[in-house]
Amino acid sequence: MATTTNTLKTATVLAFERKLDPSDAVFFSGSWSARANASGWTPVTVREKSVRGTISNRLKTKDQDPAKLDAAIENPNLQTVDVATLPAEADTLKATFTLRVLGGAGTPNACNSAAYQTKLLSTVQAYVQGVGFGELASRYAHNLANGRFLWRNRVGAEQVEVQVQHLVQGLAQKTWTFDALSLSLRNFGTDGAADALNELGGLIAQGLAGASHVLLQVTAFARMGAGQEVYPSQELILDKGSSGKSKTLYVVNGVAGIHSQKLGNAIRTIDTWHPDVEELGPIAVEPYGSVTTLGKACRRPTDKLDFYNLLDGWILKDKVPAAEQQHFVMATLIRGGVFGDAGKE
Repeated sequence: MATTTNTLKTATVLAFERKLDPSDAVFFSGSWSARANASGWTPVTVREKSVRGTISNRLKTKDQDPAKLDAAIENPNLQTVDVATLPAEADTLKATFTLRVLGGAGTPNACNSAAYQTKLLSTVQAYVQGVGFGELASRYAHNLANGRFLWRNRVGAEQVEVQVQHLVQGLAQKTWTFDALSLSLRNFGTDGAADALNELGGLIAQGLAGASHVLLQVTAFARMGAGQEVYPSQELILDKGSSGKSKTLYVVNGVAGIHSQKLGNAIRTIDTWHPDVEELGPIAVEPYGSVTTLGKACRRPTDKLDFYNLLDGWILKDKVPAAEQQHFVMATLIRGGVFGDAGKE
């Protein structure tokens, strides 16, 4: 007897590989006027700095001896931190990384239920044929063009230029150049860069569909000012007792850089289909719409808008989500992850 949607169950082993695969970004310093020159850019290094600060954190004052409290406040707060800055003769930060766009979006790399996989693949195929990757790809392209991946380095920069190259056998076949500050971080309109964004989005869509091999070289220039501080990723030190530093910055072979995970988070910040969009704008695609900096989940299971409720309704119950929620489900599959139902057994 053939398996029906009424008896179909989510696979206990279900995993997807990410289809947008960035490298780490590395930092260089130079002059804004030298953006067209490949040479003349110096790696940005990380150095230690020891500072004598003040006690400014909230203290427990209840039932405390006032004299001990005064002594604690009056003592200096001695810290050793990592810092990265542009040299005194350089006013521009150059950040560069590569991005692979892989095909097979929606195809699991591990699934222990043939019936579930068959239904999943047919559902994905219906999405690809009916909707396509155009909307998602255009949003990914927009987040490359607007320099969102620079994070704090974008804030306060006088000028930001992003160059995206399509590499084929190591050679640039096409280059797009964007004025990043003219492109919104909140809306996904073309803002005067329609042709270039459409071309880049079309290329990313081809990569997601598996129609062509897509490798992008992304280079951003941020004019920050001579000698100004720049902001690589900060390392999470789990065993703080082994480190004497209050802040440890990320380096790649001695060069300051940004984690590939942080770049991926910026590129997939395309979810404007969540309930709190008016307040928060686009958030990164996550199964529960988690925004860790705010301690908030925008797609709570009680609202039935989280990834698992939408996916189960779509696959198991043939409840086709609204078009924008279909985009969200596919974007989560492109993000990748382990989504099996083993925990319910």
